[in-house]
Amino acid sequence: MSNLPNRFTAFVESYPEIGSAYHLLGRAVAEAGPLDAKTQAMVKLGISIGAGLEGGSHSQARKALDAGATPDELRHVVLQATTTIGFPSMMRGLSWVEDVIRATKANSSLD
Repeated sequence: MSNLPNRFTAFVESYPEIGSAYHLLGRAVAEAGPLDAKTQAMVKLGISIGAGLEGGSHSQARKALDAGATPDELRHVVLQATTTIGFPSMMRGLSWVEDVIRATKANSSLD
């Protein structure tokens, strides 16, 4: 996966037991059903956008790209928010996804 945010790694270093429990919970949730990593990240991206979570949206966009999603697939996930949470919220989420796409393009040959 892409580099973790410094704030998160510092938290885990300060509170290793909580970090370990959080990691185990995440793994258990991921393994609880049939969705693959790409689908899980795309679902969580939609949830993050709906909840207005910039950091979560960045994280899940990176995870989805790492799992094989294309930039157009991420954009399509964001567009789904239009009729559910509204155009301004969708546009906010789209800007967060574009942040990740731009950063990824700068570091690779992503289309």
